[in-house]
Amino acid sequence: MRGLSTIACLLIACGIGFSVARQSTPTISQQGPAAASAQPADAQRVRAEIRAVENVLPKIPDRGAALFLLARQYAHLGELQKALVLLKECVALDAGFDPEPAESPSLRVLTSNTEFRSMLERVRRRYPPVHKARVAFTVPAMDLFPEGLAVDTEKKLFYMGSMHRKKIVKFALDGSVSDFVKQDVYDLMPIGGIHVDPADHSVWASTDAGEKHRPELLHFDAQGKLLERYASPGKTPYDLNDLVLRGSREIFTTDTEGNHVYRFDRASHRFTEMKLHRPVFYPNGITLSGNENLLFVADMLGIIRVDLLSDESEDVDPGAHNTLSGIDGLYWNKGEFLGVQYGTGAYRVMRWRLSPDGRKVTASQILEYRTRLVSDPTTGTVVGDNFYFIANTGIYNLEDDKIVDPSKLERVHIAVVALK
Repeated sequence: MRGLSTIACLLIACGIGFSVARQSTPTISQQGPAAASAQPADAQRVRAEIRAVENVLPKIPDRGAALFLLARQYAHLGELQKALVLLKECVALDAGFDPEPAESPSLRVLTSNTEFRSMLERVRRRYPPVHKARVAFTVPAMDLFPEGLAVDTEKKLFYMGSMHRKKIVKFALDGSVSDFVKQDVYDLMPIGGIHVDPADHSVWASTDAGEKHRPELLHFDAQGKLLERYASPGKTPYDLNDLVLRGSREIFTTDTEGNHVYRFDRASHRFTEMKLHRPVFYPNGITLSGNENLLFVADMLGIIRVDLLSDESEDVDPGAHNTLSGIDGLYWNKGEFLGVQYGTGAYRVMRWRLSPDGRKVTASQILEYRTRLVSDPTTGTVVGDNFYFIANTGIYNLEDDKIVDPSKLERVHIAVVALK
């Protein structure tokens, strides 16, 4: 669930993978032999990823997702004409993609191009702001840089992890806030996904690799005492991002940086990599259907549906004029998806109605878009007929676990949008 905080660090805004645009990239008019030879340090890796995406492009239903990802990759490499052609094709699909340079740093070099500016203006007219949410409550701390959000519906308590302070806080709807897991007690790495086990009110969490290169799956009792910790089986670069519990038997978790999805057996304490029908590209949000027989994994190319009874997988069809690209927090709710989406370029909170078999989107609705309540949002949680989400993580202001600009710190707002 690092959305624009990691992936988009990579593609859009902060720090894994791409190290977007720390160097100057030539404009289209400046491109030539010299510009072509001035490749970024990660060019070999990026080109390998481009080949992988181009290989699966003819096989996936969410074509716009692949085009938008490729456009940003080519822009990162300085191949701006290719990037522009891909963007034009992507935007022409009318699926909601928004090449806003403020949200996609790798595209900023295109702002001097007349075609790009015209395309951007058309997108802004086509997709105006949508404001349906409100601030439900505010967490006073200004340096948490939160990621995961979960709720214990029975106790009416919310839990939120901190990437910077490496702790978990809990708070209630009345605004009371306290530490659930204090900083420095268990030598934790940055906290990512969080999930409450309704059976015993215990809390599971996943962590980034952090400075000690130690991503883990963590289990705390209802009082915040560490019960279990399990190291990721992956190799650097890796992390454990979001997670979902399937009863008392197993946990599924995403490794965004390593491009893996794991099943964790709670009895044997073993991780097993999921075998899917295609490679995953920065897997993030993850959820289960109501009967827990279907697993859904979000990555930059859409959402993969996994039948846990047969182990067969396929891409969910977003339908015409729609996309499931890049979803951070992903949640199943009464036959629909709720999600915090970053893969379209600009953040938005979405809902997608599904066919009964979960194979296709039949309708979609933007719940929040182009407002202050989607300022680096990450995850959320469903409470009754309301969807709560972290509105402003501030994660863009944290680099290598250091605060970039203290003057931009602000309290964390938890927003809510009614689903009825």
